[in-house]
Amino acid sequence: MAWHYKTPGIPDQLFQRLPGIPLTKREARLLIISALRMEADSVLWDIGAGTGTISVEVALLCPQAQIIAVERDEEVADLVRRNCEHFQTRNITVVEGNAPECFAQITMKPDRICLGGGKPIKTLLSEAWDALRDGGRAVAMATNLEQLYQLSEGFSELQARNVEVVQAAINRLETQGMRQVFAAVDPMFILSGEKI
Repeated sequence: MAWHYKTPGIPDQLFQRLPGIPLTKREARLLIISALRMEADSVLWDIGAGTGTISVEVALLCPQAQIIAVERDEEVADLVRRNCEHFQTRNITVVEGNAPECFAQITMKPDRICLGGGKPIKTLLSEAWDALRDGGRAVAMATNLEQLYQLSEGFSELQARNVEVVQAAINRLETQGMRQVFAAVDPMFILSGEKI
């Protein structure tokens, strides 16, 4: 098994990658997973799954949970499947399709949503929110000012409760030539809220 520990935090380099396909960095994944507040048998929709890092980490932490990884691109969806095989997860279903149109084909309604991106992000949040069970949580990431504004406005319009916003600024020690320097990982905002 590629990751035999019980804690999250799989090193980024253990995931298979494709050029240009985003990977949520390890430290950001820890914050996102914390914000999801998974229960043992939660149903998570990971919308815009990308490389599948969040789906895989959650699947390993909560083997009784059901994770639906939504990805529009066939090649990227295959990448998610390869990472599922690599980490031997059995509770992830990959759904290929454009969100939010593909939501109708998902039979399991979520009590957790992770929104990694997509356009228009406010519409995606609203459509996913409609599917979210009462008492569920939505977590979304913003990497630019426009996304932050749209998500903040979206959570407000949806009357989300217990909204939290965390701005993550992470630095990693890297070797550059003969020196070790701290290099910034792309900053992001993590927004979360509950449907009451």
